[in-house]
Formats: sequence, C-alpha cells, structure tokens
Amino acid sequence: MDGNTLFLRLEGPMQSWGVQESKFVVRRTAEAPTKSGVIGMLSAAMGISRFDVKQWLPFTKLKMGVRIDRPGIRWWDYHTVGAKMIMRTAEGKSKEGAMLTRREYLCDASFLVALQGDAGLIGKLECAVRNPKWVLYLGRKCCPPSRPIAELGHTIGYFDNLNTALRSIAWQPRLDMAECRDSIDCLLDWQPSADQPEAPPDAFIWYDVPDSFEPPSHHPRFVIRKSLSVGKDGDICVGTPLQKNTPNPLRPRADYTNSQYRERREERLQLDHRLCVFCKSPATTVQHITYRHAGGDETVDDLRSLCRLCHDAVTMIEYGLGMGLDRINPEDRYWRNRIIQKRNKIIEFRSLETRRRRFAAEEVE
Repeated sequence: MDGNTLFLRLEGPMQSWGVQESKFVVRRTAEAPTKSGVIGMLSAAMGISRFDVKQWLPFTKLKMGVRIDRPGIRWWDYHTVGAKMIMRTAEGKSKEGAMLTRREYLCDASFLVALQGDAGLIGKLECAVRNPKWVLYLGRKCCPPSRPIAELGHTIGYFDNLNTALRSIAWQPRLDMAECRDSIDCLLDWQPSADQPEAPPDAFIWYDVPDSFEPPSHHPRFVIRKSLSVGKDGDICVGTPLQKNTPNPLRPRADYTNSQYRERREERLQLDHRLCVFCKSPATTVQHITYRHAGGDETVDDLRSLCRLCHDAVTMIEYGLGMGLDRINPEDRYWRNRIIQKRNKIIEFRSLETRRRRFAAEEVE
C-alpha cells in the first residue's frame, strides 16, 4: 500500500525523550516523543549508524505530528555513571568514584506518531519498522515498547495534512468504560505557507531537529498544540477497548456449617488426640493451612488442631502478612518464634483488659 504518511505506536512501561533542558547530571524528558528521538528510532530500524549523517539527514525533512493518547506519569530514577570518574569533593579535593545522575521517565504513556513526506521514503521506512535491523527502544535502551511499533491496520496511508491523519485512527481505551476522555492533545509541526507566513502566537519552539548525533547538535522547529474532541460526534471516534474487564475468579471460602467439613474437622481432632499441635493444650478448633479445597472439599491434611490462643496468634500473623490461599502450618519450625511472640502479646493484652474490667466503675460500686 502506497501513502505519504507513516504511523508509529509508541507505548511502553517507560519512555524518555531528551529535551534541551536535559543536562548530564539531571536528564529530563519531554512530554511527548521528540523528532530527534523518532529519527534515531528510524535509523536503528534501517541499520544506519549515528555517524552516517548523509543517510539519516533526509529523515529531518519529514513532517511530524504526535497524538497524546495517554500522557503517562513522570517518574524519577537514579543512575551511577562511570566507576572511575574524577570527582571533586566539597573541600576541593579530587577522588575517583561514580557520579550520581537523576533521570526522568514517562510511565505508562501511549503516543501515536504520524510522519509525512515523500511516498518512496515512507515506503522504505515502513518496511524497516516492520523488520528492524536493530532493536528499537522508546528513547533509552531500558525502555522497550509494550505494543508493536508498526501496528497492523494503520501503518501507512495518504492524507492531506497531519491533522487529518491523526484524526483518522480511533482512540482505544484500555478497559471497558475505564477511561473517559473528552479531548486529546496533538503536537504538530508548523511550517510557513502562503496563507500563514509567520508562526502563530501560540506556537512554541522545540530544539529537536538533529544536525548531528555525535556530538549532539539540534536545530529548532515550531510546534503547535491542537485539541481534538473524542466521541461519537467528535474529531476522533472511540475504538474497541484494548482489554476486557474480566471478573476475578471466585476464591474458595470456608463453610463451617458444611457437613463434610465438620466430618473432616472431627477426624483431624481425633488424629491429633484433641491436643493443640503447637502447645499441646486441649484443642478446641482447627486451623486451615490451605484454603485451596475450602468450602466442603477439605482433606484431613488441610487442617491442624489448635487451641484458641494459638489459633488467634496464627490468624493474626496471617492477616498481618496478607497471605492468600496457602496459610501458616503451625507445625513448621519456621513459624515457631513468631507464633510464640504473638501468643505473648495476646496474653499481655488480655491480662490488661481483664484488669481494666475489674477496676471499672460499674464493677466496684
């Protein structure tokens, strides 16, 4: 299929697109993919080195528009650079050590990038993106994409302008009715024309048109922001959700009135001679060491006989740890000290409560 527009889907757990404000120690990210970052990605897809300026320089002539489908959340991370760098201390002395740098990322963001230009060049880039020679990343090597960059169905097409191109593809929410969007922002290249020889007042400048990658050097470009409405009668229609809301599977729960459970309970008590398996006191209840067969399908091995004090201690530990189906086996030596400590706390608390009740006003009058 021929066309003058190439679409790229840039989505992943983390993205980072360098801006002019980025420094060596503090490396910030732009709110959306930069032109230099996208050109670097296209060069990697075609196997072009950053030093081969003549091959990737034509990519700078492409018009670029970015639709911010999901802006993401800005997060910071720390990195060390160079194990034997010469560092300056507060006293002015020099020493060897790693430099600590801060790096900013866009987390859980999704962008639709449209590139317009010569149909022949667009066709070559489309083939390269579908079968890249080098691995493609979203700004940095630690940022792999989570969706195919060249998605089937809307990789290439012919459009009059970037605005029309970005409106042609439906916006897809992640879950059914999970995201409500009234509008989506787009960042579009602005170039002078006969009707508009000067940049509009709301245009802003991004220094991200590469002149050289080594050393890095960039030219400015004008970028304008447009807001597109989303909905049935809006500029962008809503497509099918990427995921479906699937209910969580029912969790097995104990049914203490179930006759089969009561039979297994009695068998377990008899097997343990009606003694607590932990402290050997008279057992008054049983403990589930797993809930995988709870609800009436328990086996004798799923239960352990316990006294009320040990049962309360084990249960409190389980809730404190947020344990799931598999619980504590009081016969396991790993839990012994923790159960003893919890038993002592329960005894101390109950003793204090008993003394408080004895000294309560209504009991001494």
